[in-house]
Amino acid sequence: MEDILIPTLRTSVSFIILILITMVIGKHINTHKSHYSFALSIMIGSFVANMGFDVNIKFKSMLSSFLILVILFYLFMVLSSRSRNIRKWLSGRPTVLIENGKILDKNMRKVKFSIDDLNQFLREKDIFNISEVEFALLEVSGELSILKKKPFQYTTKQDFNLPNSSESLPVELIMDGKIIKKNFSEKYNHNWIEAECKKRNLQIKDIYYAVVNSDGHLFVDKYKDKFSSPTDVE
Repeated sequence: MEDILIPTLRTSVSFIILILITMVIGKHINTHKSHYSFALSIMIGSFVANMGFDVNIKFKSMLSSFLILVILFYLFMVLSSRSRNIRKWLSGRPTVLIENGKILDKNMRKVKFSIDDLNQFLREKDIFNISEVEFALLEVSGELSILKKKPFQYTTKQDFNLPNSSESLPVELIMDGKIIKKNFSEKYNHNWIEAECKKRNLQIKDIYYAVVNSDGHLFVDKYKDKFSSPTDVE
């Protein structure tokens, strides 16, 4: 019984500690945008696994080491946010691979990048002709950032001199047939959503999801969509 109880308790406590830690620094770890955040994510996984399953290692010793690791990461994170030099040292800097349409072969060799690697990254960005690229930077995260030459850039509304219009974040008002009161405002309140439902001959309980889009229009999805043969793909 003890062989089952102790690992169960250790695993449960380790998982709770992991959840608490990720609530504090999880956004920095999950992105893997720097060397030290990537290294920390690997070490955290190793620590939690050992704390949970390796009964030959004292739990208190592992926990103290784990907390020291997290504290060190947090301190470095604070320092890097206040000092650009420390941030460069910890996070690294992007490497320019293409500049003014020219491939920088020296930088390619520094990061051990071949032409095949570069072409693959470009294809993943929907670029099949390297002649379309003005700048290409290999980010610390391993992603390739591209700036196309002007003739190949996407057209935006600004190019047509259209009048500016502000947008806002979508506002979810109904989910699973229940009103989300915390998202109410002076404009989008209970009376407003009731009136919108009345226009559509619907009740709140009939609606699966209702959201005010960023353009100010209300999107409503009902529970019963009345499809004769809906697609079912897993």
